[in-house]
Amino acid sequence: MPSDGPVLSVLDAQVLEGVAGGESTVQLASRLYLSRQGIEYRVGQMLRRFDAPNRPALVARAPALGMFAVGQWPPRVLPEREK
Repeated sequence: MPSDGPVLSVLDAQVLEGVAGGESTVQLASRLYLSRQGIEYRVGQMLRRFDAPNRPALVARAPALGMFAVGQWPPRVLPEREK
């Protein structure tokens, strides 16, 4: 596993993929069987961790950190970035 970039839990990776794919908090909560507050908590944790002021900045920062597979839609977190 590479040590030169962030690693996310499987659930956080799914949340990040959903945010990058344009899903709303309600859509993510429904799909992942979490509460809206649970989604907001996880997004907030990632915003702080990646020093991003908002969701668009978080999504823009993810490829720069090597989180997403290149040329793939919808965005998918690379397996080596999941723990």
